[in-house]
Amino acid sequence: MDPDHHNLKPDPDLRDSPEVSYAGSTEPPQVLMRGIVKRFPGVLANDQVDLEIKRGEIHALLGENGAGKSTLMNILYGVYQPDAGEIFLNGELVSIHTPKDAIELKIGMIHQNFMQITNFTVAENVLLSMKNRHEPFLDIAGATARINRIAESLGFSIDPGAKVSLLSIGDRQRVEIIKALYQQAEILILDEPTSVLTPQGTRDLFRLLDDLIRRGLSVVFITHKLEEIMSVADRVTVLRLGKKVATLNRAETDTRELARLMVGREVLYDIKKEETRLEGEVLRVEDLQVLNRKKLVAVDGVSFSVRRGEIVGIAGVIGNGQSELNAALCGLQPVRGGRVIMNGEDLTNAQPREILKWGVGFIPEDQNDGLLMNQEIWENLILNGHGQPPFADRFGRILFKNAFAYSRELVERYSIKVRSIHSLPRELSGGHRQRLILARELSRNPKLLVAAHPTRGLDVGAEEYIQQQLELGKEQGMGILLISTKLEETMRLSDRIVVMYKGRVMDILDRDEATVEKIGLLMAGVKQ
Repeated sequence: MDPDHHNLKPDPDLRDSPEVSYAGSTEPPQVLMRGIVKRFPGVLANDQVDLEIKRGEIHALLGENGAGKSTLMNILYGVYQPDAGEIFLNGELVSIHTPKDAIELKIGMIHQNFMQITNFTVAENVLLSMKNRHEPFLDIAGATARINRIAESLGFSIDPGAKVSLLSIGDRQRVEIIKALYQQAEILILDEPTSVLTPQGTRDLFRLLDDLIRRGLSVVFITHKLEEIMSVADRVTVLRLGKKVATLNRAETDTRELARLMVGREVLYDIKKEETRLEGEVLRVEDLQVLNRKKLVAVDGVSFSVRRGEIVGIAGVIGNGQSELNAALCGLQPVRGGRVIMNGEDLTNAQPREILKWGVGFIPEDQNDGLLMNQEIWENLILNGHGQPPFADRFGRILFKNAFAYSRELVERYSIKVRSIHSLPRELSGGHRQRLILARELSRNPKLLVAAHPTRGLDVGAEEYIQQQLELGKEQGMGILLISTKLEETMRLSDRIVVMYKGRVMDILDRDEATVEKIGLLMAGVKQ
């Protein structure tokens, strides 16, 4: 990144601007958030947080899940109101009560889940975000011309008349960027913008952000990916448990220090890849076809296998059939064609209870699907075995002494931070809820574990622990199917990688031949 890009004035019309030096000046920061406090019922999300954004920089906001990053930026964008604190723009105190106020102050935000009406066109989506002086009519022609100018200046190829539903994920993100620039944003907030992109798409986004900075915008980049900060940020502010821990120059830190600041301890990712004995298949999927909720083909002729002592990863951008594949394997979505063979038994379209009986464990996509939030910890830990010995007598009555002792042992073994085994899962952090699910599933000693996004939303410390447990399960002879959108996680853990695109298997790669570039191209539908 050009070190001189801080010396440009904002130019919301995206025309080339002369360079103006701010070096050594007393010009105030473009954004100053001072003493921000935000409380939700039972949660102090932001605790006296200070944040300073300089004009013309990419500023990363780093923290674990629940650290307060998105809350802080939603306050800047007017989604939430702070309980205490002040916001200054260019040295002037401002009140931001709604996103409309933020837009008028030239602040734009691109949310992790795009704020789009997918049945509307690109131009309609852009216009609906603006105050319209032609109401009740939309100036589609004028908007189309201006969108084309903005897209051309950024090197995009976007049809303003195309329905958003027909666009790729990357193009939908570009529409959000165009929308912000159409609104003449000078400060652009991006919330986890790479979570839906291929590696190549991520690199394209970073080049775009560099271009926007050169044109005079400032960017706040919310992320938990340390490598991305080292690639694109100028400075980084770390939040932990709602408090600001540090603000650092990118050039003066590294991923190890950032991880330590984020979780409060050293994080090594010291996962030892032991060679395991591959004895036989625990899962075979043959020519599988599964429909999505719209009755369209989401999994289209997929075939692969998982052996004992092996981790097979499913790689792909969100929305390419992974969720439907997972649901079909769990018995939660009907199989339209093909077969699912688990531990030598044809379990195509079997009920979840029958699948569990054949030695299959599941880590679901959503923790809410894997836990009974209003049932106590011990009840969740003996789930699926509560009517059988040693947790019940021959009449099916629960033997509480056995259930409690078993639950306490698991809580200790998996270091689950709970007040007691009589606490509720909804009282736990995301990382400890995931440990709870993992403890229950691994303690059953499954022959096959289907792990869907096991570290989604977790901080690097919890992520490290979950990955170590999966590797340990593999060493003990378990077959593991890992479904993850985190390419670095998939490559770190997997022995083989199945790459999916639009519901089909593009290729199956051994770990030794898998590279980010090769997998990224396959994820984008490019087969070499």
